[in-house]
Amino acid sequence: MDSDISPSERRAMEAVLEYVGFWPRVGATLIDSIIIGIITTPALYWAYGPEYFSDTETLIAGPVDFIVSYLLPAIAVILFWRYRGATPGKMLIHARIVDSKSFEAPSTWQLIGRYLGYFVSMLPLMLGFIWIAVDKRKQGFHDKLSGTVVIRSYD
Repeated sequence: MDSDISPSERRAMEAVLEYVGFWPRVGATLIDSIIIGIITTPALYWAYGPEYFSDTETLIAGPVDFIVSYLLPAIAVILFWRYRGATPGKMLIHARIVDSKSFEAPSTWQLIGRYLGYFVSMLPLMLGFIWIAVDKRKQGFHDKLSGTVVIRSYD
C-alpha cells in the first residue's frame, strides 16, 4: 500500500482491519516468554549454575547474564518483527505489526522504538499495556510512540 493513501481509502482499509486486543496479545507474550525461557535457561544454568535461579538480590549476574537475558532476546524480537512482522507468539494468534498510517511493514527504527517503548509502557503499573484494552485501535503506549498497530493477519 502506498503511504500517501487518501482519507477515504484509509477509512475503507480500517473498516476491514481487525485490531488485535489485550488478551490475545497477553497470550502471545506468554508464548514468547516460554520460548525465550526454554532457550535462555540452559545457557544461564551453564554459565552460573543453579544458584543463579535462587539469587533474588542481583539484577544482572554478569556479562553472560546481560547478553543472554537482555541483549539477545531484544535482538531476536526486533529481527522477528522486521523479517516476519511478528514474534512466534503473535504468529500463532495470526497477528502482525504494521505502520499505523500506511499499514505496511514498519521501518527498523520504528521497531527499535517500539521495543524501547515497552519500558515506557511498563511505567507506571503497566498502564501502557493495559491501555490496549481501552484504546479504539488497540494501541499500547509503545505502539503510539512508534507509530504501529497490531492487526489480524492470516498470511
